[in-house]
Order: sequence, then structure tokens, then C-alpha cells
Amino acid sequence: MKKLFGVLVLFVGLQACTWVTLTPEGEKVAIVSSKYVTNCKYLGKTHVSVKGDVAGFERGEEKVKLELEIMARNEAAKVKGDTIVPLTEIERGKQSFGVYNCQQ
Repeated sequence: MKKLFGVLVLFVGLQACTWVTLTPEGEKVAIVSSKYVTNCKYLGKTHVSVKGDVAGFERGEEKVKLELEIMARNEAAKVKGDTIVPLTEIERGKQSFGVYNCQQ
């Protein structure tokens, strides 16, 4: 029983962990819908992915979404982007984003 409880505590703890961190540059990148980038310069796409499961257990949908957005913001900042737009739905821990510079 103690062993099962220990595994449960570990699993719950892992669910709360964020595996990626937002860089200071990534903090400046906004996430918007496509209607807000009509006057922005398109810089390209970024494709990001994270683990969708841990030890055979599905990770929470919101946690995966948050980590994908963090990674996309960090990647956009590397190419001088200040705005990202989700281009695809999340599928098996993967998502694509358009990268824009809206403060030209």
C-alpha cells in the first residue's frame, strides 16, 4: 500500500512539473489569433513538441499546451519575432506557430 501511495505521489508531482522555462526574451512575445497580425511582418514558422505522456500516463492537456506555447515564444524571440499565432491544433504533443514582428 505504501509503495502504491509513493507512486501516486510521484505521478501527481510530475504532473505539476513544467519541463520548459520561458526565457526573458520569450516573455516579450505575445500569443494572438491570426486577425491581429494583418499589419505585421511574417518571419516564418516554428514547430515545437513536448512529451505527451510520462511513464505511460497522459500529461494534462493544459500543461502540454502551456509548454508548447512557452517553447514557441522562446523560438520566436530567437528570430526577432514578437508575436506568435497557433497554426495547427495540438496533436501528440506537437504544434506549429506562425512567427511575426508586429513592432517594425
